[in-house]
Amino acid sequence: MSKVFVGLSGGVDSAVSAALLKEQGYDVVGAFIKIWRPEFIECPWQKDRLDAMRVCAALWIPFKEIDLSEEYKKSVIDDMVANYARGVTPNPDVLCNRHIKFGAFKKWAFAEGADIIATGHYVKIMTISGDRNSRYRELRSPGHHRLLRGKDLNKDQSYFLWQLTEDDLSKTLFPVGGYTKPEVRALAEQFRLPVAKKRDSQGLCFVGDVSLRDFLAHYLPLEKGAVLNEEGKTIGEHDGAALYTVGERHGFRISATTTHEEPSYVIGIDTKRNTITVSKNRARALRTSVTLTDTNWIEKPYEGEPLLAQARYRETPVACTVSGDQVRFREPHLAPPGQSLVLYDGDALVGGGVIVP
Repeated sequence: MSKVFVGLSGGVDSAVSAALLKEQGYDVVGAFIKIWRPEFIECPWQKDRLDAMRVCAALWIPFKEIDLSEEYKKSVIDDMVANYARGVTPNPDVLCNRHIKFGAFKKWAFAEGADIIATGHYVKIMTISGDRNSRYRELRSPGHHRLLRGKDLNKDQSYFLWQLTEDDLSKTLFPVGGYTKPEVRALAEQFRLPVAKKRDSQGLCFVGDVSLRDFLAHYLPLEKGAVLNEEGKTIGEHDGAALYTVGERHGFRISATTTHEEPSYVIGIDTKRNTITVSKNRARALRTSVTLTDTNWIEKPYEGEPLLAQARYRETPVACTVSGDQVRFREPHLAPPGQSLVLYDGDALVGGGVIVP
């Protein structure tokens, strides 16, 4: 019987994952990951921990916990703040998955006796049964794993998992990936889980509890600065250049505007000068191609291979081609620097990278 450590968040998705795995005959251990919480924000991690313990009690499985506060602060928060400071928009959920759930937690779980780990992500894994006539350079041998979008496209979380490796996929289960959220809720009721009616979390603890401005103000010297037009003329004021993302149209003030004027879009950010540049032409914020850094390929494509690209969570993927670390979009697309660009072959995630400014 394989022993699986399930990362329990205190929510319904991970709880149902644990219940499904127990039903399937696994030796299940529930594990709660404590992450760093800013002192200036009230965050109910104690309640989440208690809910995770209640799930374990309801399922009659062991409960364990690991404190990864230090790793989370260093690998996620510090990196996030540093990126905002230089005027790019990071994706902390990607960092959390790579360094915490599939990094420190995975390492700890196997040291504690796990044969495999599991999470409540809405994604699926497909195991290749044999070599396939693939478009990809590396022919896949039997046992290779592909990462697929979850059944519920409204909940699909593959975008945040592009940094996973073959080793991660071979040692991980995603039990709810083949279900929709309503089906998961129904299973929670069926298993009589104490979190069956608990509302979904908003991701990172501080999201929803405090504005980005208030959070970053504790770490960055945010000051009001000039909003510039494309000719470099001051036309308004903003609250701190680090707060903005290319393509954004809110949060800054343009002088002498009327309700009939077109909205302005951020097309440039200069945190050293504390200025943002805006344009009424949204197309100026779009890009025909981008360069990626920190790339990771689960299945490396051929040069010029047509794929689908997703620069933001839940956006509609767009057609593109890939050549090395260069991605060219079929049509101009909004791709903010610092964000993850995730690449798909249909529903299969093939890899991704961070968009270079």
